[in-house]
Amino acid sequence: MNNNQKANLSLVWDGSSQDLADSPEGVRACLMALDQPVYAVVEKDGIRFSNSGMPTSPDGKTANLAGWLMPLWLEALGDPTFCATYGCRAAYYAGGMANAIASEDMVIALGKEGLLGSFGSGGLSPQRLAQAVDTIQTALPDGPYMFNLLHNPFEPEMEQGTVELFLQKKVCTVEAAAYLRLTPALVQFRAAGLSQGSDGAIQIENHVIAKISRREIALHFLNPAPEKILTQLVSEGKITAEQAELAKLVPMADDITVEGDSGGHTDNRPLISLLPGILALRDQTQLQNHFTQPVRIGAGGGISTPESALAAYMMGAAYVVSGSVNQACTESGACEYTRQMLAKADMADVGMAPSADMFEMGARVQVLKKGSLFAMRAQKLYELYNTYDSLEDIPAATREELETKIFQRKIEDIWQGTVDFFKERNPEQIEKAEQNPKKKMALVFRWYLGLSSRWSRDGVEERRMDYQIWCGPSMGAFNEWARGTYLEDYHNRHVADVAWQLLRGCAYTYRVQALKLQGIPVPEAIRAYHPQSPIK
Repeated sequence: MNNNQKANLSLVWDGSSQDLADSPEGVRACLMALDQPVYAVVEKDGIRFSNSGMPTSPDGKTANLAGWLMPLWLEALGDPTFCATYGCRAAYYAGGMANAIASEDMVIALGKEGLLGSFGSGGLSPQRLAQAVDTIQTALPDGPYMFNLLHNPFEPEMEQGTVELFLQKKVCTVEAAAYLRLTPALVQFRAAGLSQGSDGAIQIENHVIAKISRREIALHFLNPAPEKILTQLVSEGKITAEQAELAKLVPMADDITVEGDSGGHTDNRPLISLLPGILALRDQTQLQNHFTQPVRIGAGGGISTPESALAAYMMGAAYVVSGSVNQACTESGACEYTRQMLAKADMADVGMAPSADMFEMGARVQVLKKGSLFAMRAQKLYELYNTYDSLEDIPAATREELETKIFQRKIEDIWQGTVDFFKERNPEQIEKAEQNPKKKMALVFRWYLGLSSRWSRDGVEERRMDYQIWCGPSMGAFNEWARGTYLEDYHNRHVADVAWQLLRGCAYTYRVQALKLQGIPVPEAIRAYHPQSPIK
């Protein structure tokens, strides 16, 4: 502390000198006592820190209190109404990863710690999804939990069936992901949970957290459901006329997760640029709509260290969302080999590849490219799709390469398996493909794209080079942060512990920065938070 800073001292610290700490270990312990205040006291040989005592007026004494921090509970991070809405202890949730990679075990482990998790519903059969709902609801009868709801532009019947299952089993919170527009199924879920209390207030039973990365998509969820879709749903008997009227008075989503550079579906947007714009858009629409509860805006994509979580909260995020880091945890639905690969990933070990569910539209997902040829092979398929109009147009040598190196099966066998699959799931897809050779080629290519993520989940050894492992650069950032700690070994990574470590580290980092903003130096050795042991 320089002389000018000393001249600004105006208060006296009233406490015992025996409680003052100046060693790095002692100062760290002071800062880690999040439920206690921290006082920075000027002594002859420098600044020391204490959790005890209090500030008082000088009354003739020499002012020596350089600054102080109030207690900071983890529950204070973000918007407390998020916790109130979902019945969780922290403004944080673990995002859904399809094919049950965000598994029942993951959601249950989080829920038992009072944390919200999203089950990865995408790609599952109705029977498998119903089983997951039963398992989670039995383990967490009072929550918190939610289920991912993926937009399915090519098979709307699947999306509709998923919503009907959720309504039947009283799943009250969904994480709506990859939506390009509002669908009747999603609007039905939202509106079917609306009612009016005796005091006239609108009661919202079915909650929607929407994941977006574009302004135009955010607008769909910041505003009420379209009247045209509501009218259609009333005419079909799926919602009541009263629910349709109430739906015009509430936004389509309770929360919007602004998704930056994430694993899986992503636009690779920098969160630091995207989040402020969506926050401003929310404020603009709220001035027009005057909703009782404004839509909360959270942040996901890149949240994997205390510093990234703190940055999101300080930019105004109501909550933060983790993703890639959870896939390497013991409760993940990914196989042992995949979790091992993720724990070795660096930030540069990721790349983009065509997505299975929106292949024809050119949508892309971010995946782990180290140790797998999937990204390169999937891109090859997309280039062939754009170049040729049918499977028959593909040159014989290229076709042979597809069958021997990528598919490892004859194209005719793949097509027959595709026919058998869609006969039960959606026969209309086969009818369209038989009339359109380009559509047939897309379905054959999607066979590889769809199974590659399941090979990764199930640990199919002979297809390791084809594993599709959804992963963003945040995985590498987490691994770097965890290096040298007990979390470096992925066997020690448990999804709830990882969450609490990130949140505790976020609070610790805030305290360090708050002291620095007061002109108080913090020993360099303890400025960064590193997990020492699991949080019980």
